[in-house]
Amino acid sequence: MAAVVPALIPAVPPQDPRMSSLSPMRRASLPLSRMPVVRDAGVVYGLATLDARGRVADRHVVLVLGWVPGLRLTAAVRQGSIVVMPDPVGRMTVAAPGHLRLPASVRAWCGLSAGDRVLLVALADQQRLVVHPPAVVDTVVAALHAAVLGGDAA
Repeated sequence: MAAVVPALIPAVPPQDPRMSSLSPMRRASLPLSRMPVVRDAGVVYGLATLDARGRVADRHVVLVLGWVPGLRLTAAVRQGSIVVMPDPVGRMTVAAPGHLRLPASVRAWCGLSAGDRVLLVALADQQRLVVHPPAVVDTVVAALHAAVLGGDAA
């Protein structure tokens, strides 16, 4: 016959009388300091995964730019990132809503391959989409972390 193991039920801690009138969902929040952060409403961020054909997709980012399927685009590599902009004679086009295919030469230049996650930044007032590859994001974040944490960028 197997031995029966009694259930172990932890003791309920005594309730703080100050919290008795509050439900578990309405506890007092911690005070947070105000951050002096100013955001530009014309800048929208997104993350996308590069597929095997070089496509990235983020409907919201492309919608903010007002780009529709068939719009001709051109891409330029600048400081390791890809800048995409409308161009009447551009070789790229907006595919299905929110889908862009980055040319193989641009992907190779930036070291991008299928499965890489990229940071998309829509600059609505400039009609530009900046695609930041992981290597660029790593560099920028490492420098920021060095400043924030007071250490080396590595």
